[in-house]
Amino acid sequence: MQIPGSYIVHFDLDSFFVAVEILLDPSLKGKPVIVGGSASRGVVSTCSYEARKYGVHSAMPMQRAMRLCPHAVVLRGNYERYSHYSKTVTEIIASKVPLYQKASIDEFYCDLTGMDRFFGVSQYTRELREYIIRETGLPISCGLSSAKFISKMATNEAKPNGFLEIPHGKEKDFLWPLGIEKINGVGKQTEQRLRKLGLHTIKDIALTPRDLLVGQLGKWGEDLWRKSQGMGSGEVEGRWDQKSMSHETTFHENQTDVGFLHKKLVALTERNAYDLRQDHKLTGCITVKIRYSDFETISRQESIAYTALDDELIGKAKAIFDKFYQKGRPVRLIGVRFSQLADDGMQMDLFNRQDDKLNLYKAVDAIKNRFGTGAVSKAATSKRLPKDKK
Repeated sequence: MQIPGSYIVHFDLDSFFVAVEILLDPSLKGKPVIVGGSASRGVVSTCSYEARKYGVHSAMPMQRAMRLCPHAVVLRGNYERYSHYSKTVTEIIASKVPLYQKASIDEFYCDLTGMDRFFGVSQYTRELREYIIRETGLPISCGLSSAKFISKMATNEAKPNGFLEIPHGKEKDFLWPLGIEKINGVGKQTEQRLRKLGLHTIKDIALTPRDLLVGQLGKWGEDLWRKSQGMGSGEVEGRWDQKSMSHETTFHENQTDVGFLHKKLVALTERNAYDLRQDHKLTGCITVKIRYSDFETISRQESIAYTALDDELIGKAKAIFDKFYQKGRPVRLIGVRFSQLADDGMQMDLFNRQDDKLNLYKAVDAIKNRFGTGAVSKAATSKRLPKDKK
């Protein structure tokens, strides 16, 4: 819902993966750089503006990208490195604004509504952007307006490394001259359908009867009409560090068998990962909890590269457990918690084809959704185990 007097900021780290690579190797500056997978079957994760001049863009097959720009510098990338810088920017934003949403690894929404009574919101936004650049060395663009979608579109118009404010009451002045392809969510097929209707600009949509758009496009037609009128959500979904998901289990009998504890840890992590994917989230932090027989409870957490993949999360959970479990000491309860959640719309490790693996896990999830969560399980958890309390 769009709230009167809302001030929504959208931040977007420009060509984020490339920007981090340039930060670490300044000799790459000014060169066509592509971060992506292998030339035989990978895809472009992101590329520098110099590469974009040759027609290269994200999600393009690497083979085609190399035909368009054969002299490009191709990097496989390092997702842990990118996660580190993403979290650094997140920590800065978290310390400076009352409410924010981490929409992806390089994208944030901030709600500054009410701050206009104490600060100049425009000036505060400019200063925050400059602070992020100064502290990290990374370029970042941002847009400020009354609604999330307008702020995101303003950011896109401000790139690279710029700031654009759309004052209240000026939403249509900004939106109407723009082409329909500028609207968030309008893909090639929708664009073609709109152009066949004679609609080429957002103003064209605004002047089209709403019922006609709904008749042609259904609910999406209603959404397009509302956006063309400058009407959109101002709701920012809250801090990612306040959101988490966890599972834990209490044993009927205290346990000291490390093999058994590992199996339970795998099962808990797998359940968490399933929930994570059902909510279309990734996690950037994992916590393992142990409660001993005397009720002493210890938790340890570690930051990780953003993921929703079982094998990576299970490996990390077991590593954390092995680091601090006191061998031979009876355990009453163990638990696994994921925090620092972000939408899975963020780019995963495309250059290592982790998207293929994520799709595989989602296919398994679909089987579980249809036939029950017990329909598929890992070999490590499939053997009959002593009963425990869920």
